[in-house]
Parts: sequence; C-alpha cells; structure tokens
Amino acid sequence: MQVPNIVSMKPTVIIGAQWGDEGKGKVTDILAKEADYIVRFQGGNNAGHTIVVGDKVYKLHLLPSGAVYGKKSMIAAGVVVDPIVLCKEIENIEKDGRKLDLMIDPLCHIIMPYHKILDKAKEQSRGDSKIGTTGRGIGPCYSDRVNRSGIRFIDMLNPETFRSKLISKLEATNPILEKIYGFDPLSVDEIIESYQSSIEKLKAYLGDVSKAVYEGLDNKNVLFEGAQGTFLDVNFGTYPYVTSSHTISGGIFPNVGIPPMALDVIGIVKAYTTRVGAGPFPCELEDENGEHLRKVGHEFGTTTGRPRRCGWLDLFMLKYSNRLNGFTHLAITKLDVLSGLDKIKIGVDYQIDGQSVDFPMTIDQLEKCEVVYKEMDGFELEQGISSYDLLPDNAKKYCDFIEEYLGVKVSMISTGPKRSETIFVREGLAMKMA
Repeated sequence: MQVPNIVSMKPTVIIGAQWGDEGKGKVTDILAKEADYIVRFQGGNNAGHTIVVGDKVYKLHLLPSGAVYGKKSMIAAGVVVDPIVLCKEIENIEKDGRKLDLMIDPLCHIIMPYHKILDKAKEQSRGDSKIGTTGRGIGPCYSDRVNRSGIRFIDMLNPETFRSKLISKLEATNPILEKIYGFDPLSVDEIIESYQSSIEKLKAYLGDVSKAVYEGLDNKNVLFEGAQGTFLDVNFGTYPYVTSSHTISGGIFPNVGIPPMALDVIGIVKAYTTRVGAGPFPCELEDENGEHLRKVGHEFGTTTGRPRRCGWLDLFMLKYSNRLNGFTHLAITKLDVLSGLDKIKIGVDYQIDGQSVDFPMTIDQLEKCEVVYKEMDGFELEQGISSYDLLPDNAKKYCDFIEEYLGVKVSMISTGPKRSETIFVREGLAMKMA
C-alpha cells in the first residue's frame, strides 16, 4: 500500500487522545514504513497494541510497532522493562524469520518480582477503591525510580553491582512483603537466577538511545510511540485512575533524553470512547448501544483480556487533550464500528448545576458533571473502505464535526484493522489524499 506523506520531516509522535486503546498500533504501523527510527518513550508491558501483517497477528507490549518490519526500533530510558516479557516478544518476532533491529537504553529501569507482588497486593488491599492496575509491576517500578532505589539495566551488567543493589532492596522490601501482605520473603539468588538468561540475551541490544535519537534528528525520520492515552497521564489524567508515567507529547523529551523541539503530533481518536478499569467515564453507555460498541469493536484488553467500558465520543474531553498535546493531525479509528446505529451522540460540553465548566481537575468534580450531547444521524458503513468518496454522507458529517469542533485536521480515517483499510486525507476532509 502506498502510504502518503501526511506528516513533515519533523519528529512525529503518536499519542492516544483518550484513555488508551485508540488504535495507536495500527497508525504507528502504517507510518513506520516512512520512518527511520521508531522510539518507544514511556510505560511498560501493562499496555499492548495489536499489529496485523497479512494473516499474522502480533500482540506487542514492549517492542515498538516497527519491530515486525525490521525497522530501527528503540526502547528509551523512560520505559520500565520486564526482561522476561521482552525476550518472549523478541522470540515471537524471530521465529517468523523476521530480522530485529533493536536498541534498548541501559538506563531503563527493570521490573523485578517484588514489583509485581506489591502491585497486586496493593490493588487487592484497596477493596472497592481499586484503580484497575494490570498487576504487571509498573507502578512500583516507577516508584522505585522516583525514590532512587531502582535497579537499571546498566546495574545488571556487573554481577557484583546487581547483587549488592538487590540485597539492599530486599532488606527494605522483604519485611513489607512478610509483615504487611503476608508473602514469603524473596531470595536474592533465586531472582538473579531467574533473570540471568534474559539479561544475557538482551545485552546485545543495549545502546545509548538518547544519543542515537539526538544525532538522527537532522537527517532521520523519527517516530515516537507511547503507551496508554492522554487521560491516563500521571499528572493530567483522571487521577488516581491513571498510569505511572507521562503519556502526553511533552513526556518525550525527559523520557528519551532530547531537548524540547517542534513535533508533529498525531492524535489517535477512536470514533467512540473506551476505557479499561475503574475511574470516571462521563459518556459511558450501559445499554444496547454500549454493548454494540463492545461487541462489534471487539473491545477487550490486549494485555488482560478484560472487557472495555464503552461510550459515546467525548469531544469536550478531547478539547482538553488537544490543549495538553498540541495535535497537528488527527487519525480517527474504528469508524466502521458505529455502522448500524440509528442515532449517534457526541459529548460537546460538561455542565454542573446547569452551568458550563472547564474540564474538571478532580474526580469529585468530574463525577458531578452532566454531559451535553449533539445527536447525529447514523450510517451504514462497509468495513474496509479505503476511499473517502465511498464514505456515507453521514459518516463524512461525523468526521467533519470532529475536525471543526477541535480545529485540527483529520488526516487519516481507519475503517478496519488492516493497513489497507485506511483512508488518507489532507487539508481537512475536503481534499482526498492522492
């Protein structure tokens, strides 16, 4: 498939505009063809994306999307890495005969067994106030990073350093595991043994990602890829129902180790809204329309398999998302899932006691909000359409309204999971991409 150049040679970042699961993997997969470097800049294996290559489906959690095509793929220092999980992903790529060109920053923090135990134990102890964590140890690993007690890849290269740091960490952690959560203490030797083979394999991929990206900015097409979505950002998301890292576009700079600069920011917008786990969801549907979206959209988590909560598109939320990220383009995904609905609603305003408000800063305020909707006529859309001219008029009006409300050009519309099931547009929706 000929992929149009819808972005400039400026560094480009793919950002989930909602709560994640917007279809970033497919968009990154498409744009990776024109990229020289694909750089994962935050998160861990608590989120995943699905890449469809012909009849082959790859479910990736740590590897950047371009890895399946042999592109130069990088895992930056802002990512927390489970070495065992990463090795399994590498093996799945290599067993299909695909060449992997991977660089892992040695400053990445490593997810340890106690991180996973603490993650699950803390979540269980929250009772009815569960956040919805995946239990993969991401939050505790990031906590250790901030507390300056984490273990990084570079620490594991020297056996004495690794053992010394692990002993120190377990002296502080084992009493918590035993006395607070009732777990058996962890063994230094057992942890080292369980990680040894993975670390040995991954040594070959270590390299200074910060330096490589910085030196490539002048003459390489660099594509940055994150995990989750804007409203799971640890600062600006629906706290505390968020992830443990910065998911917005500005998070690239400290997580990769490059100076601030202009970016092309592609906001991935699912044609409706979903989220996994607990937390507020103003446009959530718990009726037959919500079930339609879940069933037709196959809305189940890549990492956990949990059914996703579904609701109408929330443009008021996306206006805030745009403010945080500075979108230069929009990619609308899963437009085909809305097909068959008689009427479609779009959230356009939040009100408290009949008065319009800004996007709330607290959960308490957000839960008080009532959504004001715009209702539009539905449409019948055949999955896989790749021409804008073939879209039903009501589907065009739906995309037009998104573009006009947010003031951001829609450059891509996805009508199915395959790369070919994509419409490219530029200069808004008025001009079809040649």
